[in-house]
Amino acid sequence: MRMFAVAVMSALVMSASVSAAPADPKDEKAVMATLEAMATATIKKDVTALQKIYADDITYSHSSAQNQNKTEVLDALKGPSVAESMKFSNMKVRTYGNVALAKGICDFRNGRPGAMTDNHLDILWVLVKGPGPFGWQIVGRQATRIQPPAAPAATTSR
Repeated sequence: MRMFAVAVMSALVMSASVSAAPADPKDEKAVMATLEAMATATIKKDVTALQKIYADDITYSHSSAQNQNKTEVLDALKGPSVAESMKFSNMKVRTYGNVALAKGICDFRNGRPGAMTDNHLDILWVLVKGPGPFGWQIVGRQATRIQPPAAPAATTSR
C-alpha cells in the first residue's frame, strides 16, 4: 500500500511539473497554419496533403459521436460529399512541450451537392511536433455541435 501511495504522489508531482505554458508565438502560428492547411486540403479533397497533416494514429471524433481513424477519414474524402468552407474563430492554443491543444469554434459547411449543411462546432484539436508541413501533426480531434439558441416561447394574450 505504501508503494502505491508513493507511486501516486510521484505521478502527481511529475504531472504538476508539465503545466500549460502560454503558446510560444512561433508555435501558435505553426499550429494555426497546420489547421488552416488541413481546412484547405479538406475543401480541395487533397488526400496527399492530409496524409502529411494527420498522424497515422489520429483519433478523429465527429459531433455525431462517430469515431474514425486516418484511413477512414481519408476514404470519406473520396466520396460524393464535399466541404465548401471551414472557418476558425475564438481559437486558443496551449502548448505542453511537444504537444499543443487548439480549442475554438469551427463553422463548417459540408454535405452532398444540393444538400449542404451548416455546422457550428466547438472543436478541440490535439497536435504533436512532427513531420507535418509546419512542424506539427494532428493526432486528435473532438467536435461538439453547438445548438442554436432555443426560440423564445410564444406568449398569448387574453
